[in-house]
Amino acid sequence: MTAAVVAEDVRRVYGDTTALDGVSLSVDEGDVFALIGPNGAGKTTLVRSLLGTTDAEGDVTVFGTAPQQVERARLGSLPQSFDPPARLTARELLDYYGGLYDEARSVEAVLDDVGLTDDADTWYENLSGGQQRRVCVGTALVNDPDLLVLDEPTTGIDPAGRRALWRLIEGLAAGGTTVFLTTHYMAEAERLADEVGLLADGKLVARDSPDALIAEHGGESRLVIDTDAGPAITADLDYPAELADGQLTVYDVPPEEIGGVVATLDAADATYESINWTEPDLEDVYLDLTGQAVTASGETVSRGETPLADGGRLDGDDSGTGGVDR
Repeated sequence: MTAAVVAEDVRRVYGDTTALDGVSLSVDEGDVFALIGPNGAGKTTLVRSLLGTTDAEGDVTVFGTAPQQVERARLGSLPQSFDPPARLTARELLDYYGGLYDEARSVEAVLDDVGLTDDADTWYENLSGGQQRRVCVGTALVNDPDLLVLDEPTTGIDPAGRRALWRLIEGLAAGGTTVFLTTHYMAEAERLADEVGLLADGKLVARDSPDALIAEHGGESRLVIDTDAGPAITADLDYPAELADGQLTVYDVPPEEIGGVVATLDAADATYESINWTEPDLEDVYLDLTGQAVTASGETVSRGETPLADGGRLDGDDSGTGGVDR
């Protein structure tokens, strides 16, 4: 396939801070590429380098040429921080941004795409945070771009709105649009991306399809049961298991075999209070490769440290440290 975006050994240094440290990647036309990393990992700096809005060492091409030389109508971008005029309606904003191009999509079609037909004549400042973000996504779609670059596109959007935007992005990719997005949401990357890049401290630590990354680095599925079973129970199971502090953890159990584990507990006259089965995901991959998890605020905690009480991960802005996205 033809590559829409190619970056080779991209480096960016701000004073004593290395924002990007030799990042190389490529994105095929029509694919969705998701870049994952915590605050300060370098995501926004890389996005700006790909769009040609910040200087960086190394080579970047978009559709075979330097990003500054690409016809602007072929590109659509949504920065993480974007504040359009608050006293314009959603319809007026899309009409305004569409007017910046010689050819633009129908405003009504874009409003329908982002789910704002019913609120099209509401001032931007009176829309909810999620609706405002959908308007912003719409401004990146008015020119029907060949490459759509989205920096944290679903931040602040409620789950229903997020799923609607996921469907929109999937539809755009199915129609041939190349999508490059940054995200803190692992589920977003797993659902949308043909390839995922994991960025940490300015370095691309891994890049592959979500399934391949999880298979190589995610570890085993885990079935966790709170039980009064004795230590002998681990020998009765057909899967590797360990028992500690009243919690039985059984590894690599397929979902269809959970009933067999429960039957083993019943045969041993053991009682149990809760059963929780989890399979590895991209959070586990990031933890395995970097030794860090990412909290709901987008900050990192080292392996073994306690994350935020809400258990959230990879959900926050990309403001970086001291105004620099490292």
